[in-house]
Amino acid sequence: MQDFLFIAAAHFLALLSPGPDFFLIARSALAQGWRGAVGACVGITLANGVFIVAAFGGLSVLQADSKTFVMVQLAGCGYLFYLGWLFLRHAGKGSLEAVSAAGKAHWRGGVVMGFVCAILNPKNALFYVSLATVLASRQTSHGAMVAYGAWMVFAVLTWDMAVALTIGSATLRQRFARALPLLERLSGVMLIVLAVALLANIASSSV
Repeated sequence: MQDFLFIAAAHFLALLSPGPDFFLIARSALAQGWRGAVGACVGITLANGVFIVAAFGGLSVLQADSKTFVMVQLAGCGYLFYLGWLFLRHAGKGSLEAVSAAGKAHWRGGVVMGFVCAILNPKNALFYVSLATVLASRQTSHGAMVAYGAWMVFAVLTWDMAVALTIGSATLRQRFARALPLLERLSGVMLIVLAVALLANIASSSV
């Protein structure tokens, strides 16, 4: 129970920290309502599931000093730049009218964007690798590892959906109608800043 509480608390604190995933969900929810953000939530959850399985399975590709992981980091930087540029380019051009049921094509697009955003975020990989290392040092059983992984996948989806429902509520969206272009620009800037910070970290690590 003590290990579970540690894992749950550490994971929840990580979820509270705003990152690319949060900005993507927030922008989607504000622009299209919570239904428009469901796809992104599912995609982000799937990517976290991949990281959890890979980290708990001990894949060396997720080690910070591996060349493959550096390539993933660089790809992540490029995607964050691209996502930030999209937010800046389309700021104020979206409608606050929620799309009916989001549409299958739109939903699939949200899943893909959410998955790519989360899978190319190296902080996700490092976090899960760190947790897996702690659990391995405590000789955690495979059954417990599976249970912890399942819990974290559930927690990611629950938290992301809660964010989408809160931000995407009709009342809040109407209040933020005029502020949406500014929020989209701020989100775009934050994503680009995160990309620059990640590049700086990669550069400092390689020196």
